Amino acid sequence: MSKAPSGKSKELKIVTKHVITIKDIEKDPRKIKLLYIVGQLGSISEKALQYLLYLMKDKGYDLGYSFVLLGNIPSSKEVLNDTLALRYVGLMETNPRRKLVVTSLGKEFLEKHKDAISEDEKDQIKKLIDELRIQIAPIDAEVEVLSRPRRRRRRLF
Repeated sequence: MSKAPSGKSKELKIVTKHVITIKDIEKDPRKIKLLYIVGQLGSISEKALQYLLYLMKDKGYDLGYSFVLLGNIPSSKEVLNDTLALRYVGLMETNPRRKLVVTSLGKEFLEKHKDAISEDEKDQIKKLIDELRIQIAPIDAEVEVLSRPRRRRRRLF
């Protein structure tokens, strides 16, 4: 508090507001589908997830994300923003291996909103994941290797 010249004191009031809430996620079917896809995979790096969604779009399953190819690497700011939103509300987290995983709260959320994705769409997603898993695995492994702390080698001579 600081004293004003007239003898009155002024108070500073700080009010925190969430940028996004779980209610916002409930209204966005694309984020629910993204959470479902990560849940089906168990864990995946953000880079591999972007590849997966890009390849799924190529195969005819489009979530509406726009991609830019940087070299041969698909990149989408929308995907990063959606994963950030899901992590912000606690439905998803990044594990120590730098991979996205669905939290227990996220699993409860998916169970509660399982009707948001039709059974046909779930089958299509599962089929595409099984088909594309082989292409995504090396990208995921690369991210994991690069994120490990480097060990110093001892010189023997």
